[in-house]
Amino acid sequence: MIFLTEIQYNPSVTFFQHVLHAEKILIEQHEHYIKQSYRNRCRILTAHGPKDLAIPVKKGNRKTKITELEIDYSQNWVNIHWRSICSAYGSAPFFTYYNDYIQQIYEQKIPLLFQLDLAFLRFYLKCLNIKKPVIFTDTYMPAYATEVADYRNKIHPKLNSAILDIKPYNQVFGKQFVPDLSIIDVLFSQGPEALSYLEVPLPPTEHLP
Repeated sequence: MIFLTEIQYNPSVTFFQHVLHAEKILIEQHEHYIKQSYRNRCRILTAHGPKDLAIPVKKGNRKTKITELEIDYSQNWVNIHWRSICSAYGSAPFFTYYNDYIQQIYEQKIPLLFQLDLAFLRFYLKCLNIKKPVIFTDTYMPAYATEVADYRNKIHPKLNSAILDIKPYNQVFGKQFVPDLSIIDVLFSQGPEALSYLEVPLPPTEHLP
């Protein structure tokens, strides 16, 4: 199975669950930017509950190709995001294992959203020891053959349709488990064991014939 998806910022647990079931990760690079999606936002767990962190972009609209979308560094979002992550996960068991590497990606101030998201994706794949090829679409196609599982716009802040069963793990805050946060939540909490929390079976209807 090929997992087709848009590029995402600090992708969710669900995103990586689908990656594990795929032979390849196919990133859509010929779409136009869509607002209020995981392309430029992620969800973390703070002392006050789940919180979305959104990257500001320059002139982002439906006519802007995703690979050409510029990040707005005139706003102080890097410091805000990093302080929020440190506040949320500074006491997590494995925060010190990964925080320097993540901070270095932020400090590069990569100009394009697509390239920043890709840098984070490759880092998390390495951390999780997921060795799957990352490839890119040659053109935009509305539909694909059955060997491609099309999850474009299905893993979304306002949708639950793509969420798989998620095994609870110990989180820094709260007594009730909050599922499907950014991958950094399980990574900082579980470290090398994070992969075991992502390994769940696909629903029968999602297996290829």
